[in-house]
Amino acid sequence: MEIIFTLIGISVFLAIIFLGAFIWSVKRGQYDDPLTPGIRILFEDKKHQKKSK
Repeated sequence: MEIIFTLIGISVFLAIIFLGAFIWSVKRGQYDDPLTPGIRILFEDKKHQKKSK
C-alpha cells in the first residue's frame, strides 16, 4: 500500500513539473504563431534570389 502512495506522489510531482514547463513556454510565446513555420518553406527568401537583367 505504501508503494501506491509513493507512486501517486511521484506522478503528482511530475505533473506539476510538466504543467510549469507548459506555462513557462506559453508565457515565452512558444505557441503564438503555429501557422507560419509550416508554410515558411513554400516562400523563397529575397536575399537568395538571383538578380536577372
